[in-house]
Amino acid sequence: MSGLVFKLRAVLTERIDLKDIVPNTLAGLSLHDVQRLSVGTGRSEADIGELFFVSGSPGERLVIEGGTSAIDGIGSGLKAGTIIVEGDAGSLAACGMRGGRLDISGNTASHLASGMRGGIVVVKGSAGGLVGAARAGERFGMAGGTVVIGGDAGDRAGDRMRRGTIVVRGRCGEATGARMMGGTILAEGGFGDGPGPLLRRGTLIGPSAERLLSTFADCGHHDPVVLRLINRHLASTLGDLGDLTPKPLPLKVRRFAGDLATIGKGELLLTG
Repeated sequence: MSGLVFKLRAVLTERIDLKDIVPNTLAGLSLHDVQRLSVGTGRSEADIGELFFVSGSPGERLVIEGGTSAIDGIGSGLKAGTIIVEGDAGSLAACGMRGGRLDISGNTASHLASGMRGGIVVVKGSAGGLVGAARAGERFGMAGGTVVIGGDAGDRAGDRMRRGTIVVRGRCGEATGARMMGGTILAEGGFGDGPGPLLRRGTLIGPSAERLLSTFADCGHHDPVVLRLINRHLASTLGDLGDLTPKPLPLKVRRFAGDLATIGKGELLLTG
């Protein structure tokens, strides 16, 4: 598979933004043209070639060697192809992503998959707050696609989320699913304090929660068909991710309906 390799020339002293530097926008360019593309920095702009050693040829794949939390916007605007980050990623990774795949071997900062519409994101480490959440000034967060996080996720994951699936192999922070309007969040390590504030629609799944909101109603134990559908969807969408492969959901859960402080058509399913 043809592709490009970006390798940092030196340790970054300021943040850079790789928004729209993705395989589908680089296709058709020469190596020289790629090196001359400008990217935003903390103070001004710089050419790709000033920041990275660039090798290979534009194609379906982009590898970023030496990834760091100072590189924001990785995978933003991705519609097709694959981006592999060997290391960490900064904020807004996969922001507005429409398709393709983003693999990050380290951790990510806040707003991972904000505004994502399609594709697959796999993070081996942990993610900061507001995974799949709406950015300031935007009405909606994640609206499609699948995100798998091998570690933990920070607070308010899924804030204003509309569609899509987020799987966290570790634990989600507090207020997961705040103002959520659809989609599914699975936290295999459980939820922090008060999941689902103002949850309108959507499904939160995990073994436990640090504290449940009083506006969630206990509906008893159920064996909903949706759990089987989620298992099939994840298996067919993700395939074998090795240690990151989500565990199959049990067929019986304890269901809480809420948030009854709003329309209350969401649900929290406790598997423990």
